[in-house]
Amino acid sequence: MKEKFPIEVFPGEDALEMILMFDQTGIISYVNVSARQKLEYENDLCGKHISEVFPNDFQTGKDNFNAQDFAGSELQHLNAYRKNLTCFPVEARIIENSVCPGMYICMANDILEKEFLNREVERIRQDAEEAMKVKSEFVANVTHELRTPVNGILGNVREMLSRRTGEETEKQLHLIERCCDDMNKIINNILDFSKLEAGKFTLDPRKFHFRNMLDYVKGNHINKITEKGLEFFMTVSPQVPEYIIGDELRIVQILNNLLSNALKFTSLGKITVEVFRTAQVNHKMELFFIVSDTGIGIDKGDRNKLFQSFSQVDASISRKYGGTGLGLNICKQLVELMGGGIEVESEKNRGSNFSFSIWVEACEGDKVLLQPDDVKNKNTFDQAALQSQNAEEDTRTYGTRENQENLKKSLSKLILCVEMENWEKAEMFMETIRQLTQEAPSEVKRVVLRLKMAIQKENYEKVTTEYEALNHFL
Repeated sequence: MKEKFPIEVFPGEDALEMILMFDQTGIISYVNVSARQKLEYENDLCGKHISEVFPNDFQTGKDNFNAQDFAGSELQHLNAYRKNLTCFPVEARIIENSVCPGMYICMANDILEKEFLNREVERIRQDAEEAMKVKSEFVANVTHELRTPVNGILGNVREMLSRRTGEETEKQLHLIERCCDDMNKIINNILDFSKLEAGKFTLDPRKFHFRNMLDYVKGNHINKITEKGLEFFMTVSPQVPEYIIGDELRIVQILNNLLSNALKFTSLGKITVEVFRTAQVNHKMELFFIVSDTGIGIDKGDRNKLFQSFSQVDASISRKYGGTGLGLNICKQLVELMGGGIEVESEKNRGSNFSFSIWVEACEGDKVLLQPDDVKNKNTFDQAALQSQNAEEDTRTYGTRENQENLKKSLSKLILCVEMENWEKAEMFMETIRQLTQEAPSEVKRVVLRLKMAIQKENYEKVTTEYEALNHFL
């Protein structure tokens, strides 16, 4: 049958989608190039009934077929049959032709490839979910299995420490104890990370005494901080209520991690913790924490690596200071679970400020409105921090009175550690001395380098020689 509409004048002839035109009884009068190719017809489709292309969907007989029953603007999922009776899925829309009354246009897109890709995506998604589940179960099982022998070693070591042992044996037992504690921290980090990644981590909010919690955190760190010759300050805004409702264990975990990092990367100056109440909506309040240090700092370009999993700023950080690179990523996810966020401001060799906010609940009867004193206290603290920063700059400048005093103190502590054969702590004070002499003349730096090498080799005679040489310059 000859086409009623010449293909050269029909606007859909070169369209990528299949276009078929048929009348009210279902007789096809026009088929574009795409439809002829996909249905594998030449020009012999015109004159046939539309049900030959869509036999499963247009089952009405030719005598009582009414195209209007199938027309509409909604998208339909149909199966189109080729000339050889093979089929493929299409998305089709059948509309009445406004130019030629009584004529209908079927516009269809082949979605065989789309459905295949969708099935592939779904299969990959299911495989990924299964792999994540297997990995999470594996990590959980391995960490639990690791914890058993580590705790067994730790228990036996502590029992041996309670007995009278020789000085050398006691030193080795303390080293084993510390290694076990470090191993437990790594295991806990991996387990927490696995739970967070799998979406199985839940908070456990309870009522607790906020300042007692901070005292506990302070007690965990103050000895190590002061032993390293650092100052430690903790301030809490008076507008923070005595009791709050939140996950005390996870808040402690975040603070412990940030303070451990501050201690790890700071050899000179101070570490501070500040807590403010910055907002309150009904029974919910926002607490804002700032953990500051005067340590090695971070380059601006490296800050985005901090909160990524298994990431350190560079490989030398991991070699020198240790760590899995999971702690800050876990902190970030915990903070976000509590409705807040975490940020860092830092400058190379000028220290770091980690700040994070969390939302907690106020206990009944403890609701306090924000007062202008909060702003006043913050301004007072900022002024004190500025003065402290100026003093810190004087300390780092070689030859100033502050610098020389700190050098003498650190040297005295270092030689005391050497006399007690506590080489690990001696290395800690050596790092402080190295930072205090960064701007020193080259001859001083050479003595410092020789002293550092002697400590690393635990060479007592060489240490005392270089110690006297360095004292000579002071």
